[in-house]
Order: sequence, then C-alpha cells, then structure tokens
Amino acid sequence: MERTLVLLKPDCVQRRLMGQVLGRFENKGLNVIAMKMMRVTPDLAKQHYAEHVSKPFYPGLEEFITGGPIVAMVVEGLEVIRVVREILGATSGLKAAAGTIRGD
Repeated sequence: MERTLVLLKPDCVQRRLMGQVLGRFENKGLNVIAMKMMRVTPDLAKQHYAEHVSKPFYPGLEEFITGGPIVAMVVEGLEVIRVVREILGATSGLKAAAGTIRGD
C-alpha cells in the first residue's frame, strides 16, 4: 500500500469541485486517509516549490497558490502514485486527455 500527497488548489476550491475530485479518486479504489483545508503561506509555497523559486514563472505560481484556500490530502491505495497521475492527467491542461481532471 502506498500513500501520496494531493493538493486541491485554490481554483478547484473556489469552483467547488472538491467533491467531484474526491469521487474520482474513490471510484478508482483509492482512500483519502487525511484531509485538511488550509491557506498556503509564502514561506510554505517556497518550501513546496523550492525547485521553481528562481524560475521566471515562480512569482505567479506563488501568487496563485497563496491566493485562496487549498485542500491537502493524503491518498492511499495500490500503485496510488500512478493511479493519481492517471486521474489528474498531464500537468498542462492543454495536453491533458479528456476524462482526466485537468482535461475536463
């Protein structure tokens, strides 16, 4: 059994899509074992996105992730990392397949 961290970002929370996203994970046999709604501070954003801090897009990323509440959750299941990536789709919404969270 594996575990992974999943963040439902401010746009998901603002659009009230949390239940739909959780349903997709549960429909694939995954279990949400911990969940917390929180606000990301600039310091936490810098820690989480440390590899991006020096990149030109980072200020916009920090503004986005600190701009509203997020839902942080620990998801558990067999091959959970692979399954979560499959459910989410490609990082770029433009490249994400239909039927994935980012593609729909």
